[in-house]
Amino acid sequence: MSIFSSIWDRIRGHRPKAAPAPQAAPSATPAPAPTSAAPVDVEAVLVSMAELKGGEAGNWRTSIVDLLKLLGLESSLEARKELAQELGVNAGPHGSAEQNIALSKAVWRKLAENGGLVPDSLRD
Repeated sequence: MSIFSSIWDRIRGHRPKAAPAPQAAPSATPAPAPTSAAPVDVEAVLVSMAELKGGEAGNWRTSIVDLLKLLGLESSLEARKELAQELGVNAGPHGSAEQNIALSKAVWRKLAENGGLVPDSLRD
C-alpha cells in the first residue's frame, strides 16, 4: 500500500467526535445504498485526532512529519522520500525544509483531489 493511501485510509477511517445519531425505527423497505461516499472534512478529522492526543500533535497543518506522526504513520526520511516519489515532489534535497513544505502542500492537494474537504489555506 502506498504511503498516500495509508494517509487517506487513516483520515477516512477516523470519525470526529459527534453526538450519537438517533436510532431510526425499523422499516419494511431497506434504505437505498449510497451511490458515492460523502466528502470527508479532512481538517475536522485531524483536529479531532489532535484533541485525542491531548495537545501532543505538533504542527500538523504545515509539518509533514507532524502530520504523519498524528496519523500514526512512519515519518522517517525514507518514508518521506517514498511519499515524495509517489506524489512527484522534487523540491530541494530530501529532508530539507523546502522539500518538506512542498510535500505537505502536495499531500493537502491530493487529499482534496480524492474527495477530502481541505481549506484553501492548507493547499496553497
